[in-house]
Amino acid sequence: MSFRIEPDGVLSIVMFFIAHLGLCAAYIQGGLVKLTDFPGAVAEMAHFRLSPPVLFAVLVIVLELVASAMVMTGFLRWLGALTLAGFTFLSTLIALRFWERPAGEARHAEANAFFEHLGLTGGFLLVAWLDLTRNSSVSL
Repeated sequence: MSFRIEPDGVLSIVMFFIAHLGLCAAYIQGGLVKLTDFPGAVAEMAHFRLSPPVLFAVLVIVLELVASAMVMTGFLRWLGALTLAGFTFLSTLIALRFWERPAGEARHAEANAFFEHLGLTGGFLLVAWLDLTRNSSVSL
């Protein structure tokens, strides 16, 4: 089966915007919260043993906001999406180590969050792939 992915028309443009906004929402919100509460951002980096925490806080803020802007505006969208996919995957491995928790509610919640983040990673990989292959036929 073949189909063409062509975001033409107002409905398609609106749908693509909403999809991109949905994927980027947590990163826009997270970057803005870290930016407005920089001591909290530094404390978060220290909590996850990222050193030096000030440098990591700055890098994460810039990455979340700039890569999100790239995805939202379409400027090198594939690069912004790949950056957020890699960031999400790595931060998930650092922050959501559910396999180290004892069985119970906390482990279950952390496992759910882990796999939700893998879904976000997949979503960003799909955005990158679509951006790199736009205007070409895709076979399923």
